[in-house]
Amino acid sequence: MRTTLLSVATVLISIFAIISSASIAQAQSIGSGQALEIGPTVISISGDPGQTLETIISLRDVSQSDLYVTGQVNDFEANGEDGTPKVILDGTTSPYSFKEWVRPIPPSTLKPRQIKSLKLTIDIPKNASPGGYYGIVRFTGVPPELQGSGVSLNASLGSLIFIKVNGQAKEELSIEEFSASTRGKTSWIFEGTPITFVQRVNNTGNTFEQPTGLVTVKDMFGKVVATLPVNEENRLILSSSTRRFEQKLDNSVIGDKFLFGKYTAELTMNYGSGNTEIKDTLTVWVIPYTLIGTAITGLIILFFVFRFLLRRYNQMIVGKATGSTKSKVKKTTTKRRRK
Repeated sequence: MRTTLLSVATVLISIFAIISSASIAQAQSIGSGQALEIGPTVISISGDPGQTLETIISLRDVSQSDLYVTGQVNDFEANGEDGTPKVILDGTTSPYSFKEWVRPIPPSTLKPRQIKSLKLTIDIPKNASPGGYYGIVRFTGVPPELQGSGVSLNASLGSLIFIKVNGQAKEELSIEEFSASTRGKTSWIFEGTPITFVQRVNNTGNTFEQPTGLVTVKDMFGKVVATLPVNEENRLILSSSTRRFEQKLDNSVIGDKFLFGKYTAELTMNYGSGNTEIKDTLTVWVIPYTLIGTAITGLIILFFVFRFLLRRYNQMIVGKATGSTKSKVKKTTTKRRRK
C-alpha cells in the first residue's frame, strides 16, 4: 500500500515541478476541499563548505479548514531531456543530494487563508566538495484529525532547491547535437519555413549549468537573416544529464522574406563562472522543390501545347498553299481543253 501511495506522489510531484528560474506561487489540491499554496517554487543559493544557509518558504492554506502541514526533503533527477524532474522515492540517494544537510522541518497547523513562513536551515558539511547539489522540499497537508493516517502521502507540492558549494567545481558542457528539422523530422534541405533548430547539450560536470546563447542564421552571401536566442528562459541543465533546446525560424522572425539557397546556422553558447564558450555550425538548404517541380511541369506542358499548335498552324498553311496550287492547275487545264 505504501509503495502505491509513493508512486502516486511521484506522479503528482512530476506534474507541477519545472526546472526554471521562475519564482511563483503554486496551489495543490489535496482532496476534500483542502489545498496549499507555496512560494517560491524554485530557490537557488550558494555557500562555502562548513557554512550554514537559511532560506524562507511561504505556505498558505487556501482551503476552508485547518491544515496540519508536514515537510520532508527528497532527491530528484532529470526525467528525459525536457527538464522535467523525477522525484526519487525508492530509497536511493542521488550523488548530488543535500537532504542530509537539512535540519528537521517541524510540522505546523495553518488556519484558513493563513500564510506561514517556514525557515529552512541547511548546514553545508566542512568536507563538502565544490559543485552543485539539488533536491525538493515537499509539503503535505491534511485536516488535523487525519494526521498520522497516511493520507498525506496522496498528494504534495514543494520547492526545488539548488545549492552551489563554492570552490573549484568541474564545469563542462558539450554539444551532443545541433540539427534542423521540420514537423519533427530532421533534414538538411527544406522547402521553406518553419525550420526548427535543435540543440542537445550534455552536462558532464559536477554542478548544474544555466547556458545562454544565440543561433545566427546567415545566407550564402554572409548576410544575417535571423538571430535566435538559446535558453531565453534560463533553464538549468543538471549534472550528468542532457537537455534539449529548440528555436523556430518562421514568418514571425523573418517577416515576409523569401528564403532560397544555402544558409549557415552558427550556434554560440556561454556557461559557467568563467563564461566558457562552445560553438557549432550547421548548413541547410532552402529550395521550394515542389513549387519548382510544378513550374517545370507547367513549362513542359506549355512546350508541348505550343509545339502542337505550331504543327497545326504549319499544316494549315501548307494545306492552304497546296489547295491554292491545285486550284491554279485545274484552271489552266480547263483553259487548255477549251482551246
